[in-house]
Amino acid sequence: MDKLKSVLSGEEARKDDKNILQSVNEASTLGWTTRLKGFVACFVVGAVCTLLGVCVLFIPKIGLTLFIVFYTFGNVCALCSTMFLMGPVKQLKRMCDKTRALATTIMITCLVLTLCAAFWWKNFGLALLFCILQVLSFTWYSLSYIPFVREAILKMVSICIK
Repeated sequence: MDKLKSVLSGEEARKDDKNILQSVNEASTLGWTTRLKGFVACFVVGAVCTLLGVCVLFIPKIGLTLFIVFYTFGNVCALCSTMFLMGPVKQLKRMCDKTRALATTIMITCLVLTLCAAFWWKNFGLALLFCILQVLSFTWYSLSYIPFVREAILKMVSICIK
């Protein structure tokens, strides 16, 4: 009878959700040195892909496509590298904080739209625009982890505009 009550009240579903989150968190419990090695490896792969993308940009015919693929993959690797430091669940929660939610949404949207513009729509001008927006949104997202930097930048911009 208690089992039926818990199922009907939704408590059983909450237990399953908690178990899923716990299992993801338990699967990601690594030692500090392993986390640091994973972070460095993933970040280096992201940086190398980004630099490789810039290097292949000037290859005739396929350079722009390769740039978009490498650059986007590099950004995804750099973003995933921080998951090694704080864990995937905590990283996803922090990405959805109210201070980062807009930057996260724009960043992920631009990542997807860059690939769509390059491969589906075959509009490379639009793909480059989305790459630029990737840089700006990823920078703004990254700066949100440094206290008071975004506020200082906004203040500087407002002073320069006046």
